[in-house]
Amino acid sequence: MHFLKHFTTKIRIQCRMKSLKIVAFFTALFFWVQYEVFAQQCNVNAKAFAAGEVIKYHAFYNWGVVWINAGEVEFTVTSKRFEGRNVYHLYAWGTSRKSYDWIFKVRQKYQSYVDTETLKPLWYERDVVEGSYTAFEEYRFDYNNMQIRTYVQKRQRPGVTGSLPLSLCRFDVMSAIYYFRSVDFSNLRVGDRIPIDIVVDSEMHQLHLRYLGKEEVETRNKQKYNCLKFAVQLVEGTVFKPGEEALVWVTDDKNKVPVLVEAPILVGAVKAILVDMKGLKH
Repeated sequence: MHFLKHFTTKIRIQCRMKSLKIVAFFTALFFWVQYEVFAQQCNVNAKAFAAGEVIKYHAFYNWGVVWINAGEVEFTVTSKRFEGRNVYHLYAWGTSRKSYDWIFKVRQKYQSYVDTETLKPLWYERDVVEGSYTAFEEYRFDYNNMQIRTYVQKRQRPGVTGSLPLSLCRFDVMSAIYYFRSVDFSNLRVGDRIPIDIVVDSEMHQLHLRYLGKEEVETRNKQKYNCLKFAVQLVEGTVFKPGEEALVWVTDDKNKVPVLVEAPILVGAVKAILVDMKGLKH
């Protein structure tokens, strides 16, 4: 009996450790899988959202037959001025539940300034704490010289500056989410593939998403939504296997709010589920 109790406690702690990392994985799951779309649609306006919008999610980790609610994530949109122009401040934070902080503490912040007319990114910042790991990134999008000026600092090491080439259809992970929501998908056919050109971890990735059709999704609070479903190619790394795809469901209306995101990881799976939204434009 003593051995069984010890074994059960060990499994429970391991499960919690893995579940807490879902908040860190959520970035890869929810942010990395966002998209740039057809090149001819690079100039869109913010017809799907407006300042004042707030969307909240719960993040879950699956290990075996157990789904664990490990953290939460919130997205907000506000209006600001940046370098003499009107911008949307896109802000997202993710956190582990405080009762789990003693095992694996996660605090993540992502923010981007985008032009209110074109939704093109102007500035991006990522600031994360994941256990003992820390990372800070800042990008500035210089359209005069067509380059992205980068600053990266990780694990308390000295920061490194650099630059990446900038195209008119290249986004950071935050601006890509809201840009995607403003694209017209009315002409998509099942199986159509959409190219992705996105900067992640100071590296450029050209991926794709695939349209899978329409489905009804019911969330944990029993709300039902008519959705558009996409399979999104994932960035290979320490979390995802090569060739894996995430599944993303967005509301089939003018708001295009992501309702559900699911992705396999090296051990188990992760899921983000919509729990609340307010201030919608439509």
